Amino acid sequence: MGFEIISTGGTKAALEAAGIPTIGIEEVTDFPEMMDGRVKTLHPKIHGGLLGRRDLVSHTEAMKEHQIYPIDLVVVNLYPFKETISREDVTEAEAIENIDIGGPSMLRSAAKNHQFVTVVVDPSDYQVVLEELKESGETTFATRQRFAAKVFRHTAAYDALIASYLTEVVGEAEPEKLTLTYDLKQSLRYGENGHQAAAFYQDALPIAFSIAQAKQLHGKELSYNNIRDADAAIRIAKEYDQPVAVAVKHMNPCGIGTGADVYEAYMNAFEADPVSIFGGIVVVNRPIDLATANEMKKLFLEIIIAPAFEEAAFAELAKKKNLRLMTLDFAVNAKFKSEVVSVLGGLLVQSPDHQVEMPTDWKVVTKRQPTATELATLAFAWKAVKHVKSNAILLANEAGTVGIGAGQMNRVGSVKIAIEQAKENGKLAGAALASDAFFPMSDSVEYAAKNGIQAIIQPGGSIKDQESIDMADEYGVTMIFTDLRHFKH
Repeated sequence: MGFEIISTGGTKAALEAAGIPTIGIEEVTDFPEMMDGRVKTLHPKIHGGLLGRRDLVSHTEAMKEHQIYPIDLVVVNLYPFKETISREDVTEAEAIENIDIGGPSMLRSAAKNHQFVTVVVDPSDYQVVLEELKESGETTFATRQRFAAKVFRHTAAYDALIASYLTEVVGEAEPEKLTLTYDLKQSLRYGENGHQAAAFYQDALPIAFSIAQAKQLHGKELSYNNIRDADAAIRIAKEYDQPVAVAVKHMNPCGIGTGADVYEAYMNAFEADPVSIFGGIVVVNRPIDLATANEMKKLFLEIIIAPAFEEAAFAELAKKKNLRLMTLDFAVNAKFKSEVVSVLGGLLVQSPDHQVEMPTDWKVVTKRQPTATELATLAFAWKAVKHVKSNAILLANEAGTVGIGAGQMNRVGSVKIAIEQAKENGKLAGAALASDAFFPMSDSVEYAAKNGIQAIIQPGGSIKDQESIDMADEYGVTMIFTDLRHFKH
């Protein structure tokens, strides 16, 4: 189309190898590339050509006086900083060398002057530019304006990654500015409710063990609520090394089951609450076999997530056209650096609840010591209760959960809900109880003990701890203090 192309370094070599003539940057600036390419485009003859307004005589005269030629189109692919720091073996020196300076500077100059300059930073936009140039010899102002906005989003995200990386390098825990960047993964049909608009963004540096990285093999598009519930479910499943199945409704587990294999784990999760699991999300940490699939297909489930599906199991479950079947690698690390929650006018940022706990550090505060079976059940329940909305009470036996009281305004209310659920399912006998925070009074211990609970685990820390201990001793209950609270709001 008659454009003269100015280029640098490797790009210039690639274009010329393809038979496309280029003008070297040094021919424009009368200044050589130097310092290993760090300095090449940072020059008035480049930025003057980008920033000069063609509608101001003072600008055009200055350009003429200093032999600055206007630049109409800028196409830049920035140094791969994100890809570089994503490597596990990256050194700080390598990261620093992949911070682009000239590229963002040219992009920002061109974007500022988009009234006259077309700036392209996304290869998916190349075709739009070509079509408009072919049609009229120039791009439309609307296109230039849209691309300029994209440029500033792009450079802001690029700088955010650099800022985050260097902030981590120097160990700054609470920087005075927090700049986060995410990439659009999926536009959603609606949010929590049909009248709310929503979209799903993933971390710019993807977290391997996350719902954002799960692979959907079958079924209809995920919804906002699906994503929230699935996130809650995979977090719980990742807690356990043994075969486990987790059923979640409204971000709370309704059943967590373990067993010798995935089938037994799923059946125990189902039997924990066969009513609430209807319409829920199920996550298992072992490949799904045909026997398990045959049980799962008896229910209406929204999503099933597993490390893999045996071929026959997938074929059976895929008969339900809307059932979402997804895979996620449970072998990868689940650690992430921080959790962010929005509030009106701001964000709350905290480190995740990844504390590793050892039962050997727990303290038995009652006269009766737990049996080996009780201790194992309490350890299972303690991992699970931290994923239940506070105030949280969770009852469990050797097979999994049997009753869950979530999100109540008082703790004894959650105790009553959990016990009533276990009674209805005929699973109260032999159950152990976990509480995500201390008992402010002895009423919860008393109610649990009167209903046959003989083992309790809780953080401790109430000014009335002794009353709870005395109540437990009165009923022959064994109780463990962990000295660690697990609120989840």
